[in-house]
Amino acid sequence: MLAALILGAALTRVLPHPPNFSPVVAIALFGGAYFASRQWAFIVPLAAMLLSDLLLATINGGLYASWFSGAGIWLGYGCVAAITAIGFGLRGKVGGARVLGFAIGTSLLFFIVSNAGAWLTDPMYPKTLGGLGLAYAAGIPFFQWTVLGTLFYAAVLFGGFALLRSRLPALQARTA
Repeated sequence: MLAALILGAALTRVLPHPPNFSPVVAIALFGGAYFASRQWAFIVPLAAMLLSDLLLATINGGLYASWFSGAGIWLGYGCVAAITAIGFGLRGKVGGARVLGFAIGTSLLFFIVSNAGAWLTDPMYPKTLGGLGLAYAAGIPFFQWTVLGTLFYAAVLFGGFALLRSRLPALQARTA
């Protein structure tokens, strides 16, 4: 059930949406919070992200497909793994306020890492402190969508799973 929810959310990345309105941060938090196996907590969100990235590259080709040949992909996937590990902090303590705090904090982490990655890999940014500032400034308009996407998908995943748990006793907590 957990994997199906994560895969379903990840596949929404191929639907039209505002830039950076994405389930990526939320699926990593959700996987970290709920998979009993820490190994599966990492594997499922990363595999779902890879599958959706491959679909996006197949559908969009060109620039999107070139993502797989750059260093940015490693930063993106590394950030998802880090957010999954942060999601372990929600284990057994999932509540609205905690999910909200974790969602906003990890959205900020994703912003910091992804824009630092843009600075490191994009030749348009000078490799100076000023260039790093330019990369962060360029990312600000997208940050609101990252936060909104994370909050939306966190509400869908965490809230949807809570609803399923209340109706299906087999889904009661089994995380360590």
